[in-house]
Amino acid sequence: MSGHDKDKGKSWGDWIKELDDPAEACHKPEALDHITVLDCSYANLAGCFATSILGELGAEVIRIEPPGGDPARTYSPWGYMHMETGLGYLNEGRNKFHITLDLAKPEGQNIFRGLAKRADVVVETYMPGAMDDWGIGYRQLSAEIPKLIYCALYVYGQFGPKASCGKADVDVVDQAYSGITAVTGEPVDDPAAPKASEVPTKQGNWMAWYAGGGWAATAILAALHYRTSSGKGQFIDVSPAEAFGRCINYGLTFYQGFQQTIPRVGNYDVGVFPYTYFKCKDGYAFLSGFSDINWKALCTILDRQDLRGQFPTIFDRLNLDNMKVMYKEIEKWTMSHTYDEIYDAVMAYNKNIGEGIVVPGRISAPVDTMKAENWWARQSFEKINDPYYKEMVIANQAWKMTETPPRVKWICRPVGADNEYVYNEKLGWGQNEIAKMQEKGVI
Repeated sequence: MSGHDKDKGKSWGDWIKELDDPAEACHKPEALDHITVLDCSYANLAGCFATSILGELGAEVIRIEPPGGDPARTYSPWGYMHMETGLGYLNEGRNKFHITLDLAKPEGQNIFRGLAKRADVVVETYMPGAMDDWGIGYRQLSAEIPKLIYCALYVYGQFGPKASCGKADVDVVDQAYSGITAVTGEPVDDPAAPKASEVPTKQGNWMAWYAGGGWAATAILAALHYRTSSGKGQFIDVSPAEAFGRCINYGLTFYQGFQQTIPRVGNYDVGVFPYTYFKCKDGYAFLSGFSDINWKALCTILDRQDLRGQFPTIFDRLNLDNMKVMYKEIEKWTMSHTYDEIYDAVMAYNKNIGEGIVVPGRISAPVDTMKAENWWARQSFEKINDPYYKEMVIANQAWKMTETPPRVKWICRPVGADNEYVYNEKLGWGQNEIAKMQEKGVI
């Protein structure tokens, strides 16, 4: 029997899992195992996230911190530290060799040049031109190392009127400058007298930094692909604010067409409605039923054909005043049911009628998400017994691959933990040289 015939009786889920199972990643090759990355991110998780992606795909990532450690190690809820490392940094220290090096000192700059000659990619988040002033920026390194790919991240980018303003790149500034914060938060009924609840709301996580890091990694991968045929490296300029702004969907085109800014509408949505969260007996449920056929289905599930008659078209349902009425009426029904009851009612309709599918979903706290069987089955979370940080659960990479899957090999390293290994491997240093540089405060 051929492999094709043997697979015929398998469901798609069973068939693809055999090829895609993250548990088998350690037996497969790594796409970037020939690539070396120098991560010079400073007080910035955007660069660290970019190199986390590259490290998960197999690149050798050498994380360069000042001798006292990167300030990003202190970013943690209520200052909580695990083994002297903040929780935010623990997530993005994965798969990286950690060394210390003072790039502001001439000796440190000479050492960095030596490391760069043995690298493929440099990622840095210093103020625009800082590395250039030290003689180790793209302008100098590319002259010696034409194949080098150099990625710099800064809130306002490397050029333009704001690039030299001297403001630090922090996630909240990236969020605010992106334009997304202005449309995030509760509605403003009276702009002249805003209430506390009507203040713009930042994202609950470092979303702009993560967007910046994600786009940076994408650009680096494209640059590596280009280099395979051209032999040329290049400079990559990423603004995390621009990267997050790229996620603004129709906000800019709406302004271009109507010279109006989309207002903050909280959990309403000016593009589709109903498409939001409703309180139920045991928490909150998401319901989506916005097109005419979806709205018919939702009204049938609610046994509220009067609502369908009152708001028959998409345009009726996108009127903000109408949204408020619909929301209250739908929530009367959801508040009298548990989430499971809502889910069962929706899925029974979807299965039996099969027309005008309504989408349900549970609003989950992190603890609920971590208990979800689906995420563990897909290894979205992974429990790792790290040599230094002991047993921890981490969020895994977000994609599966059949041939060259990503993987997490270790969680993090203490400050300078890999000095001896990296400096010996890359520069041929012995213990005496390492001790001398430590005494000078260079590493």
